[in-house]
Amino acid sequence: MRAAQRARLLGAVVASVAAAGYSEVTVADIVRGARVSRAAFYAHFTDKEDCFIAACREGGQLMIDGITAAKRNLPAGSSSPEQVLRVSLVAFLDFLVREPVFARAFYIDMPAAGPRAARLLRAANHSFAGFNRAWHERARLDHPDWPAVPDEAYYALAGATAELVRAKVSQNLTDTVTDLEDTLVALHLAVLAGQAWQRSGEPSELQASSSGA
Repeated sequence: MRAAQRARLLGAVVASVAAAGYSEVTVADIVRGARVSRAAFYAHFTDKEDCFIAACREGGQLMIDGITAAKRNLPAGSSSPEQVLRVSLVAFLDFLVREPVFARAFYIDMPAAGPRAARLLRAANHSFAGFNRAWHERARLDHPDWPAVPDEAYYALAGATAELVRAKVSQNLTDTVTDLEDTLVALHLAVLAGQAWQRSGEPSELQASSSGA
């Protein structure tokens, strides 16, 4: 019962914020959307901000779980670094398409939701920077010619990815974020693999080498 109430509250706060904006949403809106009492709300959360932060944190974890699962589904030992990168980015973008309400709440409303939300956004960028670093370090074992980069480069890539997605979401184009796939892959490879920028549809060096070209 309590778990179901909490899940409904998390869904309701994200839906309410995506529809009206964080500053306009009240606890009354959230409990009405979740179909629970105010007492039930305060049994789980201290205020609107607490509820919203919890919802965004849970949604972010689901996104990370999806990325991790997509990488695990790759054939063991036979995937190139570029394939791992592409699969990870596709899983990230696909999640946003499936969860457009979360995407809007996270990328548009989070910056206006107070200092705790701002800290969560920074933590999310650091988390993605960590993914970039881990991928790059593993890839360089097979490609020692790939450049070493400063830690700030990983964070910069995370920030650039977030801004490209935010631009789509802010224009109500969340269903088209998958169009960013080739751009994001090329951007990451340009910075972390020292590869020339690839035009859409043009095979990269890694794709060419893997096909025997």
